[in-house]
Amino acid sequence: MRRSIDGLCAVIQDMLRAEPDTMPAYLFCGKRCDRLKILIKEPDGMCLLYKRLDSGIQGRFRWPRSRDEVKPITWKQFDWLMSGLEIEQPKALKKEG
Repeated sequence: MRRSIDGLCAVIQDMLRAEPDTMPAYLFCGKRCDRLKILIKEPDGMCLLYKRLDSGIQGRFRWPRSRDEVKPITWKQFDWLMSGLEIEQPKALKKEG
């Protein structure tokens, strides 16, 4: 969790083979899963947000453990993640079709 905006942009380019401005936001999580960095593309540049769970709370962010588990999420799923919930909420999502 030591990387700044430029370092995280380099991770996106090197590991994901993508340009940082191709998605509205990228999320990065620390090893202990108690801290997140969110890199957000804005019209005039990049914005970096940082969230750390309180030390008194034993919670962790629900985070993928392998590259196979990495996937795009919706803003609603992002809200659930920020609230400490699983990003898959079967009762809340309507199935299409």
